[in-house]
Order: sequence, then C-alpha cells, then structure tokens
Amino acid sequence: MKNLFFASLILFAFSSIAEAQQLKSPEGKFVMEFSLQNDGTPTYNLKYKNKEVVKTSKLGLELKDDKKSLLNDFTVTDTKSSTFDETWKPVWGEVDNIRNHYNELAVTLNQKGTDRQIIIRFRLFDDGLGFRYEFPAQKNLTYFVIKEERTQFAMAGDHTAFWIPGDYDTQEYDYTKSKLSEIRGLSQKAYTANVSQKNFSPTGVQTSLMLKTADGIYINLHEAALINYSCMHLNLDDKNMIFESWLTPDAKGDKGYMQAPSHSPWRTIMVSDNATEILSSKMTYNLNDPSKIENTSWIKPVKYIGVWWEMITGKSSWSYTNDFPTVQLGVSDFSKAKPSGTHGANNANVKKYIDFAAANGFDAVLVEGWNEGWEDWFGHSKDYVFDFVTPYPDFDVKGLHEYAKSKGIKIIMHHETSGSVRNYERHMDKAYQFMKDNGYDAVKSGYVGDILPRGENHYNQWIVNHYQYAIEKAADYKIMVNAHEAVRPTGIARTYPNLIGNEAARGTEYQAFGGSKPNHVTVLPFTRLIGGPMDYTPGIFEMDISKMNPDNKSHVNSTIANQLALYVTMYSPLQMAADTPENYNRFPDAFQFIKDVAVDWSESKYIEAEPGDFITVARKAKGTNNWFVGNVNGETPRTSNIDFSFLEKGKKYTATIYADAKDAHYKTNPQAYTIKKIAVTNKSKLSQLSAPGGGYAISIIETK
Repeated sequence: MKNLFFASLILFAFSSIAEAQQLKSPEGKFVMEFSLQNDGTPTYNLKYKNKEVVKTSKLGLELKDDKKSLLNDFTVTDTKSSTFDETWKPVWGEVDNIRNHYNELAVTLNQKGTDRQIIIRFRLFDDGLGFRYEFPAQKNLTYFVIKEERTQFAMAGDHTAFWIPGDYDTQEYDYTKSKLSEIRGLSQKAYTANVSQKNFSPTGVQTSLMLKTADGIYINLHEAALINYSCMHLNLDDKNMIFESWLTPDAKGDKGYMQAPSHSPWRTIMVSDNATEILSSKMTYNLNDPSKIENTSWIKPVKYIGVWWEMITGKSSWSYTNDFPTVQLGVSDFSKAKPSGTHGANNANVKKYIDFAAANGFDAVLVEGWNEGWEDWFGHSKDYVFDFVTPYPDFDVKGLHEYAKSKGIKIIMHHETSGSVRNYERHMDKAYQFMKDNGYDAVKSGYVGDILPRGENHYNQWIVNHYQYAIEKAADYKIMVNAHEAVRPTGIARTYPNLIGNEAARGTEYQAFGGSKPNHVTVLPFTRLIGGPMDYTPGIFEMDISKMNPDNKSHVNSTIANQLALYVTMYSPLQMAADTPENYNRFPDAFQFIKDVAVDWSESKYIEAEPGDFITVARKAKGTNNWFVGNVNGETPRTSNIDFSFLEKGKKYTATIYADAKDAHYKTNPQAYTIKKIAVTNKSKLSQLSAPGGGYAISIIETK
C-alpha cells in the first residue's frame, strides 16, 4: 500500500507537469501558464497583475505535404526552468546600459505516432513574454516545409487597436484606430483595392500591433530576432477576438523551408498599465543575440542632410536625362543624351550641401540619383537593374569625395536595387569595395517596386534572408546600413549594430505624396519603433510643397515645433535634416535646435505618453550633462505638464524652449513658433501648450 501510494503520488506529479506549468516574471507582475489540452495541443495564457491579458491560446505549426502536422498529440517529456540576469552595453542607443532579466521555461514535447520532438521556450520579463519554437536535431524531423504557423493570441475583449493592413509588400500606411470588431469593415476597402493583398484576409494586420483595453491596459504584439523565417502578420478571428499568426508566403505559397536544428523567431507580448513603459521596454533587443561584430569602433551615430527632399517633392530629378538614350545591355550612351537640367546629384549642387553640412556641424551628406540607370527605370523598364558603381557624367565621385573630406564631411552612398535582389547580390562585393575605395562608410539601400524574381514578396523567408545577407556582408567591409522598403526591424540591430537605421513604415516622404495624419508620429513609437530605430527623415520647415514644386499640392501635416521634437521622440542613431538649405536659412533660430540636438544618448525618460495623442521624452546626450526634450501632439490641442526632476540635483541649466505659438495649427499656421530661454533646476516645472499636429522641443544646457 505504501509503495502504491508513492507510485500514485509520482504519477499525479507527472500529470500535473504535463497538464500545467507556471512561470512568473522576476518581480511577479506576470504569470504565464503552459498546458496541454486533452488532444495534446499545446496552449498558454498570460496574466498581468492578476488580470488575464491573453486567454488560453493554441500553439503549433501546420506542415506541408505531411500526414501529420506539429499541432497536437503531444506529451510533455521534459521541463527546464532557469533565471537569467545580465547588463549589457549597446553600441548606440537610448541608454548607456540595458538590463536583460527574465525567468525561463523550456518545455520539451514529443508527438505520439511520429516520435518528433519540439521545444517551446518561454522567457518572462518584467515587461512581457517572449516565446519561440525550437526544432532539435532528430531522425524524424530534419527537412520540412511550413504551410502555416498556428500561434494564437486570444484577446480578453474588443480592445482598441492601432493597426495597418496585413500587406506582404509594404508597411507604408497611415495607422487606423478602431475596435478589433471594426477592423474587417475598415480594411475591406484597402483589401479589395490593393493587389498585393490578394492572398491575405481582410482581417489581417501587421505587427508591431498596439492595443489598449477598456480598463487601461496597454498590449503590444510583435516578434523578435526575425532570421531565416517569414515575417509574421496576424489574422483576426473577430467573432472570438483571437489573433493567429499568418506568415508571408513565397512565390509558391510556402511559408518557410526549415532544417533542424533550427528555431522560429520569438513571438512577443509586452504589457503595462502605463504607456511609457511600452516605449521604454528593451525586451525586443534582449531577445536577440549579442553583437557578432567584435570591433564596433567604426559604427558611429550620424546626423546628416541630403540631396533627397528636392527629388521627393519633384523640384529636381534622380535622372540625368529625360530623353532616355538608347540602352544596350543596360549601358546608356550619355555622350548623345541631353541633360534634363533638373538632375539633383550634380557636382555644384552636391558641393552646396557639403558646404552647408560643414558650416552647421553635420557629419554627412546623402546623395541620391548619382548613378546610371534611373532614366531607364523611370522611362522604359520596371525591370532595369543598376550596377552601383557607374556615376552620371555630372557626378565626380573622386572629386566630390576629396571636397567633402577637406570639409570634414562624409558622403552617404545610395543603392536603389529596384527590387532586383539577385542583381544586387551579384554586384554587392564590387559595390561595397567601390564605397570603401571612395570614402563611403554608410549606405542607404532601397527596394522600391516588385521583388524580382517575380512572385516573391518583400517579407517572405527568401527576401528576409537577403536583407540579412546584405547587413552581414556590409559588416565585412565595415559599412553601416540604412535599409528602406525592407522588412520591419525586430531588434536585430543588437546582433548587427551596423544596421543603424530602417525605413519600413510611412516616413516623411509621404507628406509630399498627399500627406500623413497629423497624429502619425504619436503612433509610430508604439508600433514601428518597437523593433528598432527608423530613418523617418524629419526636419521639414516648408509645409506648402507647392513652393518647392508648383505642380505638387501636398501639405506637410505638422508644425515646425513638431518637426523639431521628432529628433527626440523618434529615436534613431541616424538622423536627417530632411529639408533643403534654402528653407533652413529662412528659419535659422528654429534650425539651431537641429544643430544642437544629439543623436546618441546615455539616459532616456519617457515622461508622458498616450498612443495616437501625445508623447513627451527627455534624453541625456552621451558624454555630457545636457538634456533634450521632445513633445509631439495629435489633433487635439493640449497643455503638457512636466517637471525637470530628471536633471542632476544641485546643477543649474539654461533651457531653450522651441514651442508652438498660440495660434499655431498644422494646417492653417504651421510655421508659427516661439523661442524663449529660462533657467531651470531639477525642482523646476513647466506647463506648455501643444497645438494640433504640434509640440515643443527643449535644449537644456548645463550652466558652467
């Protein structure tokens, strides 16, 4: 009887392990529970401060051409718990040091009938949960094709969401704010109008997805460490309020080609009852591997201007000629071509930008449209491919390099791939070596248009691997990368810090393409910036685009004070002053803030925030005792109240406040601003008006 009792006790304990495993965050605010359903389907749920934020949700993967998928019939064969706590130093960032502290649960599952094994690894931080699938080396699961990942995120209510449609080829949308139950109706128009969504549900949305519950809980769904896998979208079952992962397909419709041992990216859930904690979270970076670049001394934050906005607005052109000379084997005969007269990347114009950069303390000048090929891409064939080394006749590569060098300025290379990624890979070594030979340390790459080969998408596994290949190859040449039209970042910049910027969202350029919502910049830090910095290209001072190009009637939906604040609220180690020298010379007092503001920080304090409404951030410039504050506002005017307790006790500072004038408005009076100086200490407080689409920026300089 005694032996039977102990045998029963052991059996009960094993059954409990198989049925439910609980994991708590280090401070105990979060509790995650893993269990198997009666049919062996793995599930999890997540609570925050005793409130259910993710209800019981299924886990697993559907396989292609396989009699049995990795969905059910699992038994738990092992569980391992551990705790991890470290502090690491980023190469660049919002803070000097990042703490990586979590409790981990690794659950090993064996599938009955196939003897296949997978591990589901959970990491619970004090700001949320990350989990991924791992496929150990094994006899019965070596090569397999993913038909669909079936990870669920079951919401506890009809939450408010800030979302963009689930598009396989672009993230460049304005965000929509709605209830989850309203997504289907609101996205139907975009779904039917956009060809790239032909294989996607009208209830599909992209990550990072920001949510808010009725009782004030903020939830963010995303992924981390997207490597050798398809980008995840979310498809909503709006009857049950359950999101399910929906991976980007390739040209054949397959979602992923896997070979064990391997693993998926992390699926992330950040939760807080304070919106500022979502913004300050470093969980996405912490779920990525440490830097694989041993010597990072060549990776440096950059403040730059560029021959760019004048092309975006249509004032000048990328192409050297408008008469499209005869093309033979992709080589143009420019000796017979008539110059357009509007080509922006000409020697005299580039020198003007170099002079302006040098006179105002900038690091670099970006030049787009410098190389042959634009005339054919715009004028003849969407399939035209560039060679990345052949300049137009009016762009002297060596001469401009020497001129810039004499002024202490670097030139940033531009590689537009036109979506032809195989061509780019074929030329990449030669192109990167050309950069090094001519003094270029950074490249802005572009992937405009359909991906070639045809049928591939911008975010499937194959093209994600290309973006990663370009970053790693650039690291071999000690080149920094700013990738546009690439997949949205997932914290990979921790592992490869030469990835100093991405676009991957609706940037400033859309202000010249018809405009963006005035609250767009109050949403982006909660969504796009969760995975890494954005090359948003702020700093536009002339809001009426017709003054740049009479044929362009667009309007920049922002005030000048809002544009200044973006240098603080939209974190990036790569910051552009995007307007032209002529427009900055009209407002030299406002431009002073752009000259002064830092691009690398030792401390960051998120003072107040509400997605879609407002964000106020204070940051301390690295290596100094100076601070900069930025506030961006949505469509409703409000008074922002902050104190300066983040300043060092006993020190005195001079604060220069760049603010909206009383009658400022993003549409009717965007250039109305005031500038004043006041003395402040850590005991000072400030009430400051923010206009519709406006804000304020403050430089706080220690008084010596």
